[in-house]
Amino acid sequence: MREEEIINYTELADQRIIEIFKIATIEMPDAERLFSHVLNAQHIWAQRISGKKPLYGVWDLHAKEKFESIAADNFKSIREALKNTALDKRILYTTTQGVQYENRLDEILFHLFNHSTYHRGQVVTLLKKEGFTPPVTDYIMLKRDHLL
Repeated sequence: MREEEIINYTELADQRIIEIFKIATIEMPDAERLFSHVLNAQHIWAQRISGKKPLYGVWDLHAKEKFESIAADNFKSIREALKNTALDKRILYTTTQGVQYENRLDEILFHLFNHSTYHRGQVVTLLKKEGFTPPVTDYIMLKRDHLL
């Protein structure tokens, strides 16, 4: 699978979650906290790849009204980083605990997208508990519908 397709998939799946938050008229602090975490992690990894200091912490909270713009910025940064960096390039980065590691870009991307999928599943469970119909975010279903 090409990296652009997995980026497009993650962006579309995230957008479907964001659409639920946009229509929600109730407070859902657990779901908002968890989706903020998804956006923060994407931001942090995009910044690490680019050699920049992240603006957000791992568990920073964002208003649901900001989710769409943060996501757009994240995917713009991820795509930009990929244009300028080979997939086999080793990226030196520092964790939030101050520990340095080095991984290849393709390994980092695999983690970033897998992490997003994992937590999106948790967010969907929380949304369902609040009475929302879970959006379709399964890769194969989006592919079959020619959305990817």
